[in-house]
Amino acid sequence: MGILDLFRLDGRVALVTGASSGLGVVFAQALAEAGADVVLAARRAARLAETAALVENAGRRQLVVRTDVARPEDCRQAAAAAMAEFGRIDILVNNAGIGTAVPASRETPEQFRQVIEINLNGSYWMAQACGAVMRPGSCIVNISSVLGLATAGLPQAAYSASKAGLIGLTRDLAQQWTGRKGIRVNAIAPGFFESEMTDQYAPGYLEAMTTRILAGRPGDPRELAATLVWLASGAAGYVTGQTIVVDGGFTIT
Repeated sequence: MGILDLFRLDGRVALVTGASSGLGVVFAQALAEAGADVVLAARRAARLAETAALVENAGRRQLVVRTDVARPEDCRQAAAAAMAEFGRIDILVNNAGIGTAVPASRETPEQFRQVIEINLNGSYWMAQACGAVMRPGSCIVNISSVLGLATAGLPQAAYSASKAGLIGLTRDLAQQWTGRKGIRVNAIAPGFFESEMTDQYAPGYLEAMTTRILAGRPGDPRELAATLVWLASGAAGYVTGQTIVVDGGFTIT
């Protein structure tokens, strides 16, 4: 087997949450292009048709499962559906998430809790559901954010707290499951990439943030997807409990 063969995902099954839009679509397509069949999970199931077509165009099978990750029972149902269709789950990508930009003095309990319920708790419930059926050699990749490590000028206490929590969750699940269950657990902390969230930023915000990015530009979603494929593949077989920052140098400025 050559080095490049280590990056292939042939014969594996990936479950991607938040697969109906933005980076979730890019992740699902990249995993399929690397050889994986893909379970597509999202609250907006009607919007998964485009993602499903991309997976099929890559020559792989897909399964659409309506899933609200904030509901543990939905997470268990998604894992059960994947097992019924494919008989295995090798890769979980905890990508589902929402963001808010509300000053801490005005953020309501409901607004704060909703972000935590989806971004952090939802990742935990899905990891529990998939971890129960994953075989040794499987992996989980949590999508955190540079805002779990730094600030970026907006009032994002709930979002930042949820993404920092994901980094801690990643470490702890890795130390619980890597040795005992053979499941690697890592996180990616993306910087600024085009997504539904960046579409909500005020005019000029991204341009202002670019001055803090050493690479001088936002990231190409394919660069992030390539990091995901690496972490999900045998090429990263000795990597666990880590948060891989993909931000063009934003967090070191």
